[in-house]
Amino acid sequence: MKVLLAIDGSSPSQAAVVEAAGFPWPKETEVELLTVIHPTIPLLTEPTLVIAAMSVQEAEEQRQRAPLLVQVAREQIRSGAPNVSVRTRILDGVPAQVIVEEARDWSADLIVVGSHGYGFMKRMLLGSVAGAVVANAPCSVLVVRSSSSVDDVASAD
Repeated sequence: MKVLLAIDGSSPSQAAVVEAAGFPWPKETEVELLTVIHPTIPLLTEPTLVIAAMSVQEAEEQRQRAPLLVQVAREQIRSGAPNVSVRTRILDGVPAQVIVEEARDWSADLIVVGSHGYGFMKRMLLGSVAGAVVANAPCSVLVVRSSSSVDDVASAD
């Protein structure tokens, strides 16, 4: 089984790592830990991407943190699921698009993502990576929510 675990360092992303590390995966499961560096200039002129585009400095900070992010997640997966093989990838692009393309190119059987649990208005302004992945994925998708993201939504709505 091939599992693509997309992470970004957020608490919902960490919840997805914990879920994957504790899951009883079948023998010979491969996990690819993927983090995506969002471009500083949107690849499309869609308004939500313009709003969500990072500054050059933020993208560079994310690029510097990415190796440690995937290394820590790799150690968590190996610790919780020692029979799983783990590889890491750091790619550039629009996160939802890159996740779906990587799942397709790698022939993933499952994508695991964390969800921030944004309400309707925040989703309209910021977009939803998890929602876009679910809508476009070539395979099944497991969306993991952390309890803190659910609490944040309750207080924000």
